[in-house]
Amino acid sequence: MRKMTRPFRSCAAMALAVAGCVSAPPQRSADAPAATIWRFGDLQRIGGAAVRVEGDPQILSTGAGPAVHFDGEDDALFIASHPLAGAREFTVEAIFRPEGGAFEQRWLHLAEQTADAPAGASPPVSPGGPRMMFEIRVVGDRWYLDAFTTGPGYNKALVVPEKTFPVGRWYHVAQVYDGRTYRSYVDGELQAQADIPFHPQGPGHASLGTRINRRDYFKGAVLSARFTRLALSPEQFTRELPTD
Repeated sequence: MRKMTRPFRSCAAMALAVAGCVSAPPQRSADAPAATIWRFGDLQRIGGAAVRVEGDPQILSTGAGPAVHFDGEDDALFIASHPLAGAREFTVEAIFRPEGGAFEQRWLHLAEQTADAPAGASPPVSPGGPRMMFEIRVVGDRWYLDAFTTGPGYNKALVVPEKTFPVGRWYHVAQVYDGRTYRSYVDGELQAQADIPFHPQGPGHASLGTRINRRDYFKGAVLSARFTRLALSPEQFTRELPTD
């Protein structure tokens, strides 16, 4: 099936339309720097890292490549990598399709491995330790984004319940930190922002389809994720979304 490119507009171009768009995101060249990209045609290794599969996540064929589908009950991937460990600036992007289900869904969790991980925990991380997360909240047939990061001296959720979107469609979401300001986006449009004293996180692990301690499972599909150790502008985000 053919691909469709959705144009993303910059924060500056949307200043009258997006509440809270009080400062423009950093502007860089049109060419994005090298990044770690996760694709899901092979669930044995993702981004070069080993994967533990739980439940029965399914590979879907889309016009933009394979995606992984989660049933919202027990499907999950656990990946032996924190692709933004050590980063002082970052951009996390994902292309996903929420499909309703439970109110709270935590579907991408990057966690630093810490000494206080519960005994026998797999992966060996503390679920309350330094982390970056993509979450959603589902209300009927609509959803809104919750981007979250926490660590020593900082703890911030970027969430605007008034900004909702229909379930059952593909979306691009992003969270960006430029050394001062933490921002979240849906389809290139700013959702929320706040200044935080972020500190780089250490090596660790990731989960996809659930919180890393197996709570709040996700119902829907994920096409890809991209991790960049710089703050990208919306013009540099991944652009192609599946049409199916």
